[in-house]
Amino acid sequence: MAEKNPNADIAEMTYEQARDELTKVLNQLEQGSVTLDQSMALWQRGEVLAQKCEEWLTGARAKLDEVLKKKD
Repeated sequence: MAEKNPNADIAEMTYEQARDELTKVLNQLEQGSVTLDQSMALWQRGEVLAQKCEEWLTGARAKLDEVLKKKD
């Protein structure tokens, strides 16, 4: 049986949801109260969340650039 991807939900998140979840992940990691395995899973989730946020910001930047080009 195939393992379920624990980060599959991230694909459907809005920027704000991904940002807030990333903040939660970072807080958990900073507290240092989780096991090494949990830390690794949180780190991986954080990487995926950060990538999702970057995609949103890159898309927004491209839209802004497009609007500014049309304005000139």
